[in-house]
Amino acid sequence: MRSIRKSGGVVLSLKALLLGLAAGIVVEAKAQDIERERRLEAEIVDMIFDGEPLHLRGADGHRFLAIHSEATLEPVRGAVIVMHGRGFHPDWEEVASPLRTHLPTLGWETLSLQMPVLAKDAKYYDYVPILPTAFPRIRAGIEFLRERGIDYIVLAAHSCSVHMAMAFTRRYGDDLFDAFIGIGMGATDYRQPMREAFPLESMRVPILDLFGAEEYPGVLRAAPGRLAAIRTAANPFSAQRVIPAADHFFQDQEDALVDAVSQWLATLPPS
Repeated sequence: MRSIRKSGGVVLSLKALLLGLAAGIVVEAKAQDIERERRLEAEIVDMIFDGEPLHLRGADGHRFLAIHSEATLEPVRGAVIVMHGRGFHPDWEEVASPLRTHLPTLGWETLSLQMPVLAKDAKYYDYVPILPTAFPRIRAGIEFLRERGIDYIVLAAHSCSVHMAMAFTRRYGDDLFDAFIGIGMGATDYRQPMREAFPLESMRVPILDLFGAEEYPGVLRAAPGRLAAIRTAANPFSAQRVIPAADHFFQDQEDALVDAVSQWLATLPPS
């Protein structure tokens, strides 16, 4: 089996950890399907040829898989933390893998995180209670990149991970990252409307709202509201983009996805 480099992730003081516990940051690990997460890791880790698999450890003590890829083009613009869709893994072929493997050729490091998973049949409302279990993972990813000297960090979340990233932002604000890409924002399940609105209008960082023309109806219906919130936030680099012919999973539209993301990243100001 391929060896995996270990990283300490976020190193917190006892005081910070206690504050996190008091704020409800740490959720019992049993709420997640840890066994399924381990199975997903075992299935993919030996097949990762682009990038370096490693383990990070969050403030909750959970050790999880991430895939790091260094930029192959100088100068390095920054790093993109890639967060996959519901129930998948950090090398998922339809969104996560294209982004994490192509962006390094354009001067962006990538760090693709294993996000919390539940059983295959779990729905949006099943995931709502475990959204906070993503917080230590996001913080560990940010800290890993900061320790590497990366000054500009972009969060790029797809589908369910958008809910996790937005819950993270609602809790901590957007001071810990420098830009946000939401792909397929607001996807839920039948008769399961969103529990809380995304905090887009209060975000100060640049936002890219990216989705396909053949998205889920709920994502499409909410697009005007998201755009209005983004305009209220008034960051001049924010944008909403639609990819023709793309569905929620960007099947056969991976190149268009990467192009849309890379073109927007190119508009961002230097760090």
